[in-house]
Amino acid sequence: MPETQDTVRELKDLVVTYAKQETLEPLKGLKKFIGFGLGGALLLGTGVFFLAMGALRALQTQTGTTFTGNWSWAPYLIVVVSLALLAALVWQAGQTKNKKKESA
Repeated sequence: MPETQDTVRELKDLVVTYAKQETLEPLKGLKKFIGFGLGGALLLGTGVFFLAMGALRALQTQTGTTFTGNWSWAPYLIVVVSLALLAALVWQAGQTKNKKKESA
């Protein structure tokens, strides 16, 4: 009977050690990459935001009387459509990259 208890204890220790090795250690290694990814996304998002605000301000001030009166909404629409097109291009590039990985 003591042999059975030792075997069960060894099996439990082996399973726990294996689980730690195969799950926790790789996750610890991912921390650095996740941190860089989140930091890059934050910086890129901030940059795109400021570029969009700059484009909006340029459309409002540098186009003379084109976007005044009833057309004062147009610069906002132009910037929103531009951002949507940019997002679509980035999405398409990601989908193309994924398709190339799958076919390789």
